[in-house]
Amino acid sequence: MDGAMGLRVLLWVSLVSLLTLQARPARSSPKRPKSSEVCISLARRPPSHATAPSHLTLTVDGVIIRSLKVNCKVTSRFAHYVITSQVVNSADEAKEVAFDVEIPKTAFISDFAITANGKAFIGDIKDKVTAWKQYRKAAISGENAGLVRASGRTMEQFTIHVTIGPRSKAMFRLTYEEVLKRRLMQYDIVIKVKPKQLVHHFEIDVDIFEPQGISKLDAQTSFLPKEQATQLIKKSFSGKEGHVLFRPTVGQQQSCPTCSTTLLDGDFRVSYDVNREKSCDLLVANNHFAHFFAPQNLTNLNKNLVFVIDISTSMEGQKVKQTKEALLKILGDMRPGDYFDLVLFGSEVQSWRGSLVQASTANVQAAQNFIRHFFLAGATNLNGGLLRGIEILNKARGSVSGLSNHAPILIMLTDGEPTEGVTNRSQILKNVRNAIGGRFPLYNLGFGHDVDLNFLEVMSMENSGRAQRIYEDHDATQQLQGFYDQVANPLLVDVELRYPQDTVSALTQHSHKQYYEGSEIVVAGRIADNKRSSFKADVQAHGESRDFKTTCLVDEEEMKKLLQARGHMLENHVERLWAYLTIQELLAKRKKLEGEEKAKLSAKILQMSLAYQFVTPLTSMTMSGMVDEDGLEPVIDKPPEAAFLLNAIRSHRSAFVLSAGQQPSPTHPSFGVQKLPNRVTGVDTDPHFMIHVPQKEDTLCFNINEEPGVILSLVQDPNTGFSVNGQLIGDKARRPGQHEGTYFGRLGIANPATGFQLEVTPQNITLNPGSGGPVFSWRDQASLRQDEVVVTINRKRNLVVSVEDGGIFEVILHRVWKGSTIHQDFLGFYVLDSHRMSARTHGLLGQFFHPFDYKVSDLHPGSDPTKTDATMVVKSHRLTVTRGMQKDYSNDPRHGTTVTCWFIHNNGAGLIDGVHTDYIVPDIF
Repeated sequence: MDGAMGLRVLLWVSLVSLLTLQARPARSSPKRPKSSEVCISLARRPPSHATAPSHLTLTVDGVIIRSLKVNCKVTSRFAHYVITSQVVNSADEAKEVAFDVEIPKTAFISDFAITANGKAFIGDIKDKVTAWKQYRKAAISGENAGLVRASGRTMEQFTIHVTIGPRSKAMFRLTYEEVLKRRLMQYDIVIKVKPKQLVHHFEIDVDIFEPQGISKLDAQTSFLPKEQATQLIKKSFSGKEGHVLFRPTVGQQQSCPTCSTTLLDGDFRVSYDVNREKSCDLLVANNHFAHFFAPQNLTNLNKNLVFVIDISTSMEGQKVKQTKEALLKILGDMRPGDYFDLVLFGSEVQSWRGSLVQASTANVQAAQNFIRHFFLAGATNLNGGLLRGIEILNKARGSVSGLSNHAPILIMLTDGEPTEGVTNRSQILKNVRNAIGGRFPLYNLGFGHDVDLNFLEVMSMENSGRAQRIYEDHDATQQLQGFYDQVANPLLVDVELRYPQDTVSALTQHSHKQYYEGSEIVVAGRIADNKRSSFKADVQAHGESRDFKTTCLVDEEEMKKLLQARGHMLENHVERLWAYLTIQELLAKRKKLEGEEKAKLSAKILQMSLAYQFVTPLTSMTMSGMVDEDGLEPVIDKPPEAAFLLNAIRSHRSAFVLSAGQQPSPTHPSFGVQKLPNRVTGVDTDPHFMIHVPQKEDTLCFNINEEPGVILSLVQDPNTGFSVNGQLIGDKARRPGQHEGTYFGRLGIANPATGFQLEVTPQNITLNPGSGGPVFSWRDQASLRQDEVVVTINRKRNLVVSVEDGGIFEVILHRVWKGSTIHQDFLGFYVLDSHRMSARTHGLLGQFFHPFDYKVSDLHPGSDPTKTDATMVVKSHRLTVTRGMQKDYSNDPRHGTTVTCWFIHNNGAGLIDGVHTDYIVPDIF
């Protein structure tokens, strides 16, 4: 180990606030005992009251966790978190530890640092394009780290592994920020706690400052009995300030009096709300303002509510059962003054009543009976279902007396893609947008991972609503109910927050279709120089039977007191609150743009992300001076946006990276396929095509001799559009006059029906490269899912692509090794299963996916007396073929397996349809 460096990074970033530390021997050790995970924190010795009982040891495999401290400071809803930790290696050999943190998906990382042996390694935030270019370049030269991501429901997990030298220590510090959102009458701060070991000094310290005054404050855990939580959690609030402190001693962390295990495992949640004496509150600091609007004492508006429910056959099983359970509960909670209807769509569209009916006891019971007894049927006519629901709301608005003053709401639930009726997404967006006409919000709920959440988000965004994924899990019913609870009680419609035009600029969203009980509208912006005196906010909306109007002014005296009390922190937090909200809104808007408009908006987001040092989807954090075992530096990266629908295949939660021991087998991916044959069809090395013919229990071979740069069609299924193309590369070290060997150096795998594209090179694996998708290295171990396709990357070995109702394909990585006759890294491609591909599938490999016949006769010595020639009759051609041998690397990527085959000369002439040049294509996709 390099003593000057002090530590080496051994893994990179994954993605939600949980800390664990895995202590284990460094990779140079011959054996590695089972790792133990412990929390880590602040760099100072624990106070005397935290001393461990004499019978307990806090050292695990020579590693002591001195401290873990989570400090959260909230100023006017803007939350600033700092997690610090310290670990000491008391052993005489290097040890590897893993720092894991779970942070909210809505948060932005703004700083990360590691200190070891007195040397600090500090993160540097830069634009992602630059970071990825460096990554691509370095992945080829072996100088930079790969990107690793993981994602849960509401959290993202950040992980970094480091090796700590003997008798030395390391400190970690991670900073992230978010704006707290009010839901159901409160703000929630959630910190994941999962040390998995007793910690010397464990502390969670939450400091809240709210200028409006704090009205309530509570703190709970999911891992402590209520009585014990009351004793251990210190909480207090008075006026504008609130404080929560959780500092359990080692003894209080024990799961039992004689145990060395910890009971700290779960959520630590702080909930609070503020006083609402005024209908709105204005904060002004450092030429920026934040406007908080959440009026009280308003009468609930009655609703006109239509549920549009997907009843296609893909909803079978738990999904339809849980959907019915949630709808039954929601209907039972409706107020008598509400009006509603139900629309079901499969291949056909049906409605319960075809018009709105009042939520009387009799009507609700009849609707519940309808819900209990509907059956699933057909495909997914999403466009038809939505248009029917919109028609019902529009008709009621214009024809039914008294309903025009209600709050209309459309809620749609689907679990898949539009497959019936209008299926073009752009046309569906246009149809829905024109039909709603800005009159009411559309809320889309996507059930499971087969939905295009980006499509649903864009649709909701264009129609004043929002989209949410409902996860397939035991609590899906509660997820649906929880979403409805947030929109169940509208108080105002057509809310407009207005400010003097010559006074403000760079406003965040200030127009809202509806305001709901228990929520809050937040607007932020800039105030022009010398215009503060004229700054005000006018709010207009429509409430129950009357208009709502109010004017908000800045209390200058109160602002002076606030600035004196909080000073720079208040100024800084108000400005960063504005920057955070602006970036989040621009990122959402970016999803529905294309071309030049998207590029311009991306440039604006990037500029703000860099200016305020946020790790966003357009920026990455690099850390110089630290390298892993392969000489690569870490890259901290925000996980990909929902457009890619990437989900890990993991046993407990949606994540992007498979943990050890949970990786799908390279030849047995997650689609429960039958056992695959030992001998398969594929192409490898120079490039040698091997066609396994199971009916003959034999193999045919041929070569394709073309120039480097040529792209060949390997698989093309015209029924689905699925394709695999490969580009040839040459041997770097070819001598003059020597035959130039060519190999596949680039593969493009595409499934146009779902927008899936995968580009594979010996350096990188890129998902959806045309839209700036995530890049992986062959050093990564990951499993990704997009719609019907699962991609499994097996570190430094191979990757497997599984297409539901399609095929299973394997890409082999061949690395140059000392003494190799080949001087260029290249790829092999194998077909592991193709029986579900259509009979029309073609390509140099695809044309052989279905049975064909041939006959071999007249075996005799060839021009090379060591090889046998023969006559082959195939596809009405009479060919001279030679018995030879090739290597199949599908089961053993390093050494391969020898395969005997009949070799067809002249670029496979007579065996392949047409001539080999017919298979040259212009592009990789």
